[in-house]
Amino acid sequence: VRKLCDDHDVLLIFDEIATGFGRTGSLFAGWHDEESYRPWSSLDESQDEVNSSKRNGQSANSIVYPDILCLGKALTGGYMTMGATVTNKRISNGISDTGGVFMHGPTFMANPLACSVALASVNLMVQSPWLERVRSVERSLIKSMSPLAKLDSVREVRVLGAIGVCELHKGLTREEMASVQQQLVEDGVWLRPFGKLLYTMPPFNCGDLEVEHLNKIGDAIHKVASKL
Repeated sequence: VRKLCDDHDVLLIFDEIATGFGRTGSLFAGWHDEESYRPWSSLDESQDEVNSSKRNGQSANSIVYPDILCLGKALTGGYMTMGATVTNKRISNGISDTGGVFMHGPTFMANPLACSVALASVNLMVQSPWLERVRSVERSLIKSMSPLAKLDSVREVRVLGAIGVCELHKGLTREEMASVQQQLVEDGVWLRPFGKLLYTMPPFNCGDLEVEHLNKIGDAIHKVASKL
């Protein structure tokens, strides 16, 4: 895709707002290589479990750099609202060479407090055993969510890093999504159903996250999915 974009003078944009900063098992999803990118899927019968021992999350030779990179969410660890649009020099110079700036007008753009929080959050993350924690969450999600694949309402269960997804055969109506979400809340699990998807992105940035918490997520999704 990078080569095609270069050949046709088309910008390559990566949206890493949800996937950036370790969520998929690589610092950024675009940094995965063939060894590290091994999503688990209930439809792949050759997969028993994810072999974490040989997956270091990134390879300098495989990194694909986009022209524009969108970041947010984990940028501040969720403590403050903060997003960032990162560009390469070609795009940056194209905007600023004539005196322009990449301005979209928000009142709190480049808020100093949010920027300080983002810097502290990123520093804490890269200094922590984040990859080890992501792999631990990944193994627990596979174990707790894989039984969902046996339900008639479920098309596929898949896990990559600290992301677990249960895809249904049929999309939920707005009323059904509200009902499912309420049932999950009553079981102590906060998830947002989205169309055909019941997905979870549990935190991996703390040492207090226990396997029992991840099991609770799988059990709650199983409970609601079994009624669909």
